[in-house]
Amino acid sequence: MSASALPVGTADLLRGNRAPCPPATEPAVDEGDEELMEGGEGLRGWSPQEKSLHEARLKAKAKRRLRRTSSRDAARESLSEAGEPGPDPSSPKGKNHDRRSRMGKGRGLPKKGGAGGKGVWGAPGVVYGYQEPDARDPNYDEVAQGDTVYATVVPELEEAELKRNVHPMVLEYFEHGDPLEVVELLRGLNLGGHKAAVPSLAVTLSLEGKASHRELTSRLLSDLVGKVLSPEDIAAAFDGMLQDLPDLILDTPEAPQMLGQFIARAVADHALPLDFLERYKGRVDCEHARAALDRAAVLLRIKQDVNRLDNVWGVGGGQRPVKHLIKEMSLLLQEYLLSGDVSEAERCLRQLEVPHFHHELIYEAVVMVLESSGETAVAMMVKLLKVLWETGLVTLDQMNRGFQRVYDELGDISLDVPLAHSILERLVDLCFEEGVITKQLRDACPARGRKRFVSEGDGGQIKQ
Repeated sequence: MSASALPVGTADLLRGNRAPCPPATEPAVDEGDEELMEGGEGLRGWSPQEKSLHEARLKAKAKRRLRRTSSRDAARESLSEAGEPGPDPSSPKGKNHDRRSRMGKGRGLPKKGGAGGKGVWGAPGVVYGYQEPDARDPNYDEVAQGDTVYATVVPELEEAELKRNVHPMVLEYFEHGDPLEVVELLRGLNLGGHKAAVPSLAVTLSLEGKASHRELTSRLLSDLVGKVLSPEDIAAAFDGMLQDLPDLILDTPEAPQMLGQFIARAVADHALPLDFLERYKGRVDCEHARAALDRAAVLLRIKQDVNRLDNVWGVGGGQRPVKHLIKEMSLLLQEYLLSGDVSEAERCLRQLEVPHFHHELIYEAVVMVLESSGETAVAMMVKLLKVLWETGLVTLDQMNRGFQRVYDELGDISLDVPLAHSILERLVDLCFEEGVITKQLRDACPARGRKRFVSEGDGGQIKQ
């Protein structure tokens, strides 16, 4: 009888390997393990040490299964004692679909309250609300979020930075005189809480400038209201300037009167609240501020029936109509012929601030001499033209254009003034002797028309 024909237990006893039998309570082992334990085909050719190691592994595996099965049964028994129904044996949730812990730990309840597991959207009966997507989420898809709105955030300007931006803007406005451009530039800045600094800076710069600059500043304040600034912002700016009048007087002694005119013009243009002056009644201690407010009150009382104080800064600059400038120059020359004050005439011409229109003054002066009688007007006008030429107030180009206009219209002027040719020749010669005009301009003066010397019926006598 061969060893292979003996039973497994007999073969082990013959070989001297006595393995204890597993207890009756142990669960059955796998089919592969049973073949190895019952048949000797799998153990053939093994050494005793390998066979004993294999049997030890099988015993350990059986113990682990026994321990896991006993803990699961204890959990089911505790749930049954608590009154909870146990799992339905006919349920499709078998061993592979059980969501309880297989490690023998915990209270035997489903993991995550039954809301866990692959393909599960949550616990039954739970309704989730809309959750805003987080742009910092790695799975955030910007394209899938719909229309995206991009907004440009402009930081608020500091006070020093605001002055660096607004100062050249106001100076450039004094050159071109277009308030709409200033409005667009200010809209691109985030003024924040420093809006009152814009009108304050513009008024301060105009106090140091010309009358035309102050006129432009008043127009700018009127155009800024409702677009960039509010009347309260303008009021806050004038409140600050009234407090700073003692410092403004150091550079501009006429600052109180000018600031009062600014206030009156702003109230008339509805850039300031109508009750601005009422706020200061009985509450002004500074004499300079009181003088400015009194000046504004007087102007508003005089012009109470007028919507705009257009002439509060006088006449000046190229913003005025041409006819008005011609009238002002004509009055200037007439006053000079009556008074003979050259300095006053020069001051009035500078105040007009129209250097590009000085040729009109030369034209009016020459025509006025041609229409006058006597040598006094010629001498006085030559004196005035000499002063204007020497001071550089009238340039060579303006002087030539003024005389050339008279040359071109001399034919029409002679219809009203028969002696216009002779008077003009005498005036041109005196101006050339004084160095007012050039030799070329003197030679261009039109001469008297050709005389008829002898004609039929004159008896050979020369006609005068």
